[in-house]
Amino acid sequence: MPRSRRSSRLLTSAVAALLAATAVTAATPASASAAADPYTEPAFAADCDWHSYGEGEAPDPWLWLSDPVCVEYSKRDITFDNGGALRFLLAEPARFALALPVCRYYQRDHWSVQSTTGAVPYVSWDGRYWFDKRGRRAAMLLTNFKVNGVTAGIGDLVAALRPYLPDLADVLEAYGDEAGETGLSVRLPFSLLCAGR
Repeated sequence: MPRSRRSSRLLTSAVAALLAATAVTAATPASASAAADPYTEPAFAADCDWHSYGEGEAPDPWLWLSDPVCVEYSKRDITFDNGGALRFLLAEPARFALALPVCRYYQRDHWSVQSTTGAVPYVSWDGRYWFDKRGRRAAMLLTNFKVNGVTAGIGDLVAALRPYLPDLADVLEAYGDEAGETGLSVRLPFSLLCAGR
């Protein structure tokens, strides 16, 4: 096996193991209030009025007045040869600033980080992230997660474990059952700012 392919498989295995450890830890919390559950869509998803932004595009700063705030970002051109990485870095502070003060937030994004245009990405994925400070829940779902073109996620680990440790595979499957998939939801602390809204 070529060295770069072997390195890619080792990195993929390490990422999958880290994701699995996260899921197992989340599935066996010290207290019930800290438990991580499988990913679910937010209860407010049907109320979303989606706002889409392209590569390196900052969101409308007044969007934080919406409830819920639902945004989709394209982050596929995080590339070093054409300024894409710089445009990404310049837009991210405004994207974070939009999310921080709101009570209900849902973001979808599409990532790809590569050295040059057209190169195999170092890492790529499609993400969904949401929080509901009133409902005290947050969740994330990564799909199509790849490292150097090779899928890495709880779903990959489930497939690898199924023949040898089927009981563990059954537990982990709730957190990702497809190649490159990992998802979970967690409880949030009480937010005084969102309590009465």
